[in-house]
Amino acid sequence: MMFRSLCLSACLAVSGPAVAMDFPAPISDDAYRATDPEVVALGRLLFWDPILSGNRNISCGTCHHPRFGTGDGLSLGLGEGGTGLGPERAIDPENPPEQRIPRNAPALFNLGAHEFTVLFHDGRIEETEDGLRTPMGDEMEQGFATLLSAQTMFPVLSADEMAGHYGENEISKAVRQGLITGEGGAWDLLSARVRAIPVYVEMFEAAMPGREIGFTAISDAIAQFVEHEWRSDTAPFDAWLRGEGALPDDALTGLELFYGAAGCAECHSGPFQTDHAFHAMGQPQLGPGKAARFETHARDDGRMRVTGAAADAYAFRTPSLRNATETGPWGHAGAYADLAAFLRDHAAPRAALASYQRDVVLPALEAEDWRVMDDPAQVTAIAAAVQGPDRILTDAEIASLMAFLAMLTDQTALAGRLGIPETVPSGLPVDR
Repeated sequence: MMFRSLCLSACLAVSGPAVAMDFPAPISDDAYRATDPEVVALGRLLFWDPILSGNRNISCGTCHHPRFGTGDGLSLGLGEGGTGLGPERAIDPENPPEQRIPRNAPALFNLGAHEFTVLFHDGRIEETEDGLRTPMGDEMEQGFATLLSAQTMFPVLSADEMAGHYGENEISKAVRQGLITGEGGAWDLLSARVRAIPVYVEMFEAAMPGREIGFTAISDAIAQFVEHEWRSDTAPFDAWLRGEGALPDDALTGLELFYGAAGCAECHSGPFQTDHAFHAMGQPQLGPGKAARFETHARDDGRMRVTGAAADAYAFRTPSLRNATETGPWGHAGAYADLAAFLRDHAAPRAALASYQRDVVLPALEAEDWRVMDDPAQVTAIAAAVQGPDRILTDAEIASLMAFLAMLTDQTALAGRLGIPETVPSGLPVDR
């Protein structure tokens, strides 16, 4: 294979005249928060321990597994009521799920970087000048060391993800009654489980001496583990940015498209290929949508559900593209099981919505997964929210972009630095 290297200051030829490329600077250590090895070791066990789920059967790693690019390998996952991992996850016939998890499980790469100040597809938790903002209110925004730590409160409180169905266990009952903080609240009950395990007590004393084993301490430890385990800045593209390696010709052609004529970097900018902003890109919607239990629609209004602004309808956060070739299915609802097909349709979303092929990875479940896409009015509304022109990519351009995205693949980060523990202090099974 022929290789060539290019100086970052060069102008790369893109379909004729030279176009100046605006590449990100190489990533350095100061882009990230520091982590403590003892806290990371504690967080690793908590991340993989099902003790934090209502029915003691799901860990963070169940839906964020390195075998599936720190996702779950599904378009829309099954939390409580599912068994198995990844595409093999299936319904537990003794305790079937009430619904699919409404959005695709996001990847966990580089969440320890300072610039990640909004999380979730709709950005419903974020750092502001006044501190953290979450939908849970002031009482549940205090005590967390980082935004990533605060994020962990959501899965453990979700009936569909980790808490369990109402009436199944003390955690789900507390959540249903609105008892989250304080004595007897869901966090207190989960923390009591951890406090009852001597190994955890010893590890907390060593890693966080003098700190009470409460939920914010638990979540701080998990967050530090995620930050350390899945830091991703040693991909071939990183070596190229540092002047320490070359890229294949097809990847360089894709790079030219990405940072030039194709306009990908208008949103996928910066060192992690994301502007952290929200854009309506015409993604197909499947599954239950984002709705409260009392609502009957299956829409996912995206950012608008957070801001209430009509201009934010169907807008979702720009994902980082680090290890993107490994994080499928793609889209906020996992509407694409094929990344090349996603790229083609993502570039021309209006046309794609009309001809969308339902290529998804969904465990069998009796559900009306296609209510939105079967409604022409709703499809029209999604298309109408898209801004900018459709751009038709050729097969050659798609192949070149795919070659460039492959250069963002970081094998060290994909494997994880510490890996999956053989056992956890609770003695519960570990998802391997």
